[in-house]
Amino acid sequence: MRVFELPLVLVDRVVGIAIEEDLASGDLTTEACVDAGTQAVARAVARGPVVVCGGVVFARVFSRIDPGLQIEVHLPDGTRAEAGACLWTVRGRARSILMGERVALNLVQRMCGVATQTRTYVDAIPAGAKTRITDTRKTTPGLRALERYAVRVGGGHNHRDDLGAAVLIKDNHIAACGGVRATVERARAAAPHTAKIECEVDSLAQLDEALAAGVDIVLLDNMPTAMVADAVARTRGRAVLEASGGITLARVAELAKVGVDAISVGALTHSVPAADVGLDFES
Repeated sequence: MRVFELPLVLVDRVVGIAIEEDLASGDLTTEACVDAGTQAVARAVARGPVVVCGGVVFARVFSRIDPGLQIEVHLPDGTRAEAGACLWTVRGRARSILMGERVALNLVQRMCGVATQTRTYVDAIPAGAKTRITDTRKTTPGLRALERYAVRVGGGHNHRDDLGAAVLIKDNHIAACGGVRATVERARAAAPHTAKIECEVDSLAQLDEALAAGVDIVLLDNMPTAMVADAVARTRGRAVLEASGGITLARVAELAKVGVDAISVGALTHSVPAADVGLDFES
């Protein structure tokens, strides 16, 4: 199994903001009802099938609230878990656990949801196909690092991380610059030599123009599968081809079979349902 890393510097920024948001006025209910010395054990349990994701985030929430809490990881990130599986356990002061419960669950439910959705799309790629499933920048503001990590955990790949990571010429860039070739030439003249140049096209004529301009990657936007197959034949390996727009789970296999290199799916992050994970105190 691949080992995934999520740097704590990225985790701490998100976790700190989330804790501050939830505990800015303290925890009125917990402080009123639970004695300060009460100890507890709580288990994070999957209510349905999930791909586990977010163990380091779960642990970090509780350790930031109370360094004395003990967290045990039962299933590593990337594991498929069935309903009823215990993912993580936290032990220590009941007050501290209750104060961190909602923040921890909000974050890991989101991450498990993204990882689970991604694995579903990855599993739809036919055996032997070279096609990658990738995410997009359609992420939850402030949570991109966590969601993109979850995509990797689910078996997918990341697209460019931010606007400065690569050149991606979209339809509005082309409209503003006066055509595909002119836009590509301006991008190549200004971009660092290490940057790839990708160009979005929505017709085969634009594809031919982009290939003639020497782009590295072509994004085939909202093309039907038959047109994508034609694009693959025309390209003949001269550029990486990415299918995007209107991608459903049902289309993944047919797009992979015609030979695209990547399928970018906004639905991995922009509208994925949160996984059902609960935190239950032991009696």
